[in-house]
Amino acid sequence: MKLAIISHTEHYKTAAGTIVGWSPTVNEINHLLAVFDTIYHVAMLHDGDAPPSALAYASDQVVFVPLAPSGGRTVLSKFDTLFKAPKVLKTVSDTLKKVDCFQLRTPTGIGVYLIPYLTFFSQKKGWYKYAGNWNQAQAPLGYALQRFMLRHQKRTVTINGQWETQPKHSLTFENPCLTVADVAEGQQLIAARALPKLWTFCYAGRLEDEKGVGRIIAAFTALSTVEKAQVKAVHLVGDGADMPRYQRLAASSGVPIIFHGFLSRTAVFDVYRESDVFIMPTTASEGFPKVIAEAMNFGCIPMVSDVSAIVQYVKPHVNGFVIDPVTAATTLQIIRTIMALDAAAYKTYLKAMEAMVFKFTFEHYNERITTDILSH
Repeated sequence: MKLAIISHTEHYKTAAGTIVGWSPTVNEINHLLAVFDTIYHVAMLHDGDAPPSALAYASDQVVFVPLAPSGGRTVLSKFDTLFKAPKVLKTVSDTLKKVDCFQLRTPTGIGVYLIPYLTFFSQKKGWYKYAGNWNQAQAPLGYALQRFMLRHQKRTVTINGQWETQPKHSLTFENPCLTVADVAEGQQLIAARALPKLWTFCYAGRLEDEKGVGRIIAAFTALSTVEKAQVKAVHLVGDGADMPRYQRLAASSGVPIIFHGFLSRTAVFDVYRESDVFIMPTTASEGFPKVIAEAMNFGCIPMVSDVSAIVQYVKPHVNGFVIDPVTAATTLQIIRTIMALDAAAYKTYLKAMEAMVFKFTFEHYNERITTDILSH
């Protein structure tokens, strides 16, 4: 069976001519080859150097079909998306002729016109993956429009979380990010962990205020001198335009805050292995960030916001901590609570985290693709 995936995933060409793309999506597609014989990925090809987080496809059974980059937050970028629409539609149409089914990954700028195109002009079997906050009250116009269209059509839509108002054709799907081997290793690491003498915290994602990076730095800066001595390190994985500002703030925080920039999947997992707490005081439009499941798998207690589906997996004072309200002051308070845990409470949190991570394996995801989508 042949599959077409249509997305806005960033791809680059290396000096050696290899196509590489954003590693979480590429890794997911690599594992989908257990279900599909050939996968065509229609996505954006950018100029410039690829970040270290980019990954190559594992097989030539994945065929990359390039699109010119489009989309963005400015008015001009919206017009650019519409200007490039005819060529995108032609590329998608040509690719659909080669496959048995498709997956459109939303929300994305091109989704505004691709959802109605696929709904009304394609008879191919297919489904939509909505990666944003399905229950967001005041979503950006483009997101809200795509969500409305997905709610009012017949094809399957996979979403983050489970909601009372979700239509019957909307299926709750966890975003895969772990292998069964990763889970087995994580169980061994969790079993070997002991209450830290010094605490190591980590974050992975975009470096921006909306994701909570400013709140993280402010909270650690506000710790007392004695409390700061309990912090071994704070690892920040990712990049963004505000990194220089965050580095200046971190320099006077009084705790070791390490900026890693973009890292490969393997290197990010190494950060999780040496960390005790994953911290993300985000207010961004999240579905369920994969990094939370990844960090929990390796024994990092999650300290996260009550956004979208996050609290359906991270249960306050059971397998993690929820930052509510999302402020630097609340973040500070929970950091203090975590560093005051005794050995018994610490082990209880670790044990509770183990139960949920298998849902985020590629093997579980592929099985659900087969049974819940392709078989219908």
